[in-house]
Amino acid sequence: MRLLRSIALLLLLLAKIAPLHSQVLTPMEVPDPRSQRLQQQYIRPLMDMGGQIEAHKFPYPFYFSRVLDVDLEKQKQIDQRSIRFDTRDGQTVLEITGNYYASYSGDRMDSYARLKRTFNDVILPILQAAVPHFPDETVFTAFAIEVSHHVRQKVVGVSSERAENVTIIIPVLAAQKLVDAKSDEQRQAAVLEGKVYLNAQPVALWLMEGSPTAEWKESNAPLRPAKSQAVQVASLSPNVTVPPAASVAPALMKPAVPMRLLTPEALAKLQHQNHDTISRMTKDLDEEAHFLPYAAPVFIGFRQAAYLQLSMTTQLNVAAGSSRYKLAALAFDEHVARLVRPVLNYFPPEPDFDGISFSTMVHVADSSSPAAVEFFFPFRMMRCFASYDCTGQQLLDSGTILINGERAALDLQVAEGKN
Repeated sequence: MRLLRSIALLLLLLAKIAPLHSQVLTPMEVPDPRSQRLQQQYIRPLMDMGGQIEAHKFPYPFYFSRVLDVDLEKQKQIDQRSIRFDTRDGQTVLEITGNYYASYSGDRMDSYARLKRTFNDVILPILQAAVPHFPDETVFTAFAIEVSHHVRQKVVGVSSERAENVTIIIPVLAAQKLVDAKSDEQRQAAVLEGKVYLNAQPVALWLMEGSPTAEWKESNAPLRPAKSQAVQVASLSPNVTVPPAASVAPALMKPAVPMRLLTPEALAKLQHQNHDTISRMTKDLDEEAHFLPYAAPVFIGFRQAAYLQLSMTTQLNVAAGSSRYKLAALAFDEHVARLVRPVLNYFPPEPDFDGISFSTMVHVADSSSPAAVEFFFPFRMMRCFASYDCTGQQLLDSGTILINGERAALDLQVAEGKN
């Protein structure tokens, strides 16, 4: 009787897992050793993410697939798993590929409009489901999403239909800003931190209301339609035969020219909107934070994000001659980390800027040369740290650290354990 109950429970568990597992590659199918380990370690979040994406109601049918530009009837018969980790040009990415069975009119929608529609209808919902499962960039570097849609056009009076492949490669932290964005301006700024391609050609994705401006079009290369072709993006099941071609090819990883939308006027507006809150915070926390009297909190643009810079001093009781990494680590542990929760209390859960820059001058007894350390922390990870869901090391890894003006990586245990 006990054996029968065990078998029944096992069958019930398999029944619950099977639908979710249908979107995710098994670790054994991932060729790269590091990606294979990640696939095994994070199989449950990947399965949950795949189930959420599959449950989403897209305007037209969407199927996970490692093969792009596949006829709908054939798509229903072939392998429908595509979520996997991979390595591209030395960086680890989480790849999600699939076919979207929308057929746009090429006469009524230009390339910009089609790209924007597929992004808003398909790629953005995929990111909204995927990003919460990975709150920082310590697991992988970027999301790589590729979706195929169709375009109807008349050529010499004859109707034809071809496929277009849309690819976006966006850093994890930029993807987090994208899904948290509350306006088109914020979404546009986040997308500009990534790379977008149409049929393997780099393009600029216009997300603002209406059509792109003439200036925008002039500053970007024209979109050139590519010949429709089936694309194989990973190893397929033995019974599936398609012409081989690479998906999210290494050529797509070429750097795009970033565009900064943070104007002085935008930063000044943030300063005005948050003036009363900042004044109250600096008054209440001055004794604990040791704010610099000659450097009032100010909004700054950094890496295409808006941060509130808090300038302060940190006094450490360590030996003169300690390494700058040790000073930075101790400044975080003994001073900055203790300010994260109090500072968060003054701002709403969804503020209108991206994070806090804790900029501190670290003083040591018997030393006349303080170290300048800046911690740029995104709000998402500050909240994660404040709720005890993330460690101090994870908070540091998610942000940017500058020591005397130079970017640095900071391992707390190593830095504090050695001079």
